[in-house]
Amino acid sequence: MSKEVLLVAGTRPEAVKIAPVAIALRGHPSLSPTIVHSGQHSGMVEQALSAFDLVPDIRLDVPRRTGTQAELVAGLLPEFDRLLDERDPAVVLVQGDTTTTLAGALAAFWRGIPVAHLEAGLRTGDLYGPFPEEGNRQMISRITSLHLAPTDDAANALTSECLPDSDIVVTGNTVVDAVQRVAAADVPARDPRLALLERRLDVNNHRLVLLTVHRRESWGRPLARVLHAVRSIVDRHPDVHVLVPAHPNPEVREQVDAELSGHDRIVVTDPLDYSDLVRVLRRAALVLTDSGGIQEEAPTFGVPVLVLRETTERMLAVDAGCAWLVGTDTTRILAEAGWVLGSRLRLPLGRNPFGDGRAAVRVCAAIERLAGLPTALPRREPYRTLAGVR
Repeated sequence: MSKEVLLVAGTRPEAVKIAPVAIALRGHPSLSPTIVHSGQHSGMVEQALSAFDLVPDIRLDVPRRTGTQAELVAGLLPEFDRLLDERDPAVVLVQGDTTTTLAGALAAFWRGIPVAHLEAGLRTGDLYGPFPEEGNRQMISRITSLHLAPTDDAANALTSECLPDSDIVVTGNTVVDAVQRVAAADVPARDPRLALLERRLDVNNHRLVLLTVHRRESWGRPLARVLHAVRSIVDRHPDVHVLVPAHPNPEVREQVDAELSGHDRIVVTDPLDYSDLVRVLRRAALVLTDSGGIQEEAPTFGVPVLVLRETTERMLAVDAGCAWLVGTDTTRILAEAGWVLGSRLRLPLGRNPFGDGRAAVRVCAAIERLAGLPTALPRREPYRTLAGVR
């Protein structure tokens, strides 16, 4: 009889990163994956999973009125508890550092169900940067049974917090598995605005810059500085177009539309299908982002990344020369973007410091052990990154 593994996702990045694990678990002789959509970002989880021919098996019903973190946690906890009581899974796998992740881990811990934390060990050391993600992931680590660290640095952060080394497995990041799989499929652009932009770029031999911004600490004045810099970048480089898949949060979208509308080489869209996002990354000359996932995805395609934050829990990209921390200062963004675009910088392909595309296999082997199944993979399997070998 198969043991059930609940794979929890409530946001698009969570869905992308659990998808390779769900695929790897399909057909497993002793483990059965069940994808649970918390409802945190309605529509976006389904959109992300569709790129992998996956759909949520279960969707929680958590109405939201105020949009606060407290409201979401208060709604999610009883829903997760009811679900765990009904299904009694062998393992609950949560990903990252969102409110969904925290609530899912806490509900499983209270039920005595082992928690596997995918992408464990990311740290900035600043509880308010990013907020609330840094606090969420530190809390989750205290109640996790299996820490699936994406890199050596993440594993070392966990051991420095006195977490048992025997509970930590370095797997690589499943987002590399995901981006490789979707890129290999090479699906045509689904968003008509992206398809039109691609034709325009091809006809004029122009270049593409991707901008994604959504973090709470950037709302308001910091975001205004970023958007001002973006308009200036386009004005200074006549062959550059900017694509902005705007975050669905109405505050972010309103500010983006107000600052960037009316420029004929800036295209603002709704959030892109994951396959479309991968298409954009493959041909982008530069990425400006405060997204953690894109910092991990872009190196697969040799795309330079300017990180619009003061700190990042993904310093491996910076240390490997794949990304540069520029914050939200307009002058610095303009200087760094001007250097990248002026030099037409590209990075070596096939040197993504976050993974080799086999992270999901390692994750499944670790879950087998957690579920009490025999496996041949040693707990601390050496995983090669650009930083070296464990």
